[in-house]
Amino acid sequence: MFYSSRTLHRRTSLVRGFTLLEIMVVLAIIGLIVGLAVNSVQNSLENARRDVAHTFVNTSIKTSLVAYSLHLGGYPSTSEGLAALCTPPQGASGRWRGPYAEQIPLDPWAEPYQYAYPGKHNTTSYDLWSKGPDRQDGTEDDIGNWTTAGSATGK
Repeated sequence: MFYSSRTLHRRTSLVRGFTLLEIMVVLAIIGLIVGLAVNSVQNSLENARRDVAHTFVNTSIKTSLVAYSLHLGGYPSTSEGLAALCTPPQGASGRWRGPYAEQIPLDPWAEPYQYAYPGKHNTTSYDLWSKGPDRQDGTEDDIGNWTTAGSATGK
């Protein structure tokens, strides 16, 4: 089929493409949406990490420490630390019935959990905490097995 130049001109003017500006606006909108989604996922991941650390210091390891305490008459000392749940401390092999834990995991930020007995916060028991996202001990984001005023996560 043959078209005249007038017909071709009319057909091509009806089929319009996107301008460079329109394409850039669409890409900018897509970039904003992706940025918001990534930020939301990162916030969710950080909240999940905090929840894992909070659960560990307040619940998960508690059974092992209580069993150790019942068998040996007290919690591991600060120097023995949580390792005493996996291997018998010096001088306690007769009463030690462990292992009370297979291994002590790292916190969600790949740092070892901190332990002290007697505790500074729990003076009649032990303190167990994660240094939190900043990986610095003694800062506001630490997550411990104690509660302070206005804190739901432990510290």
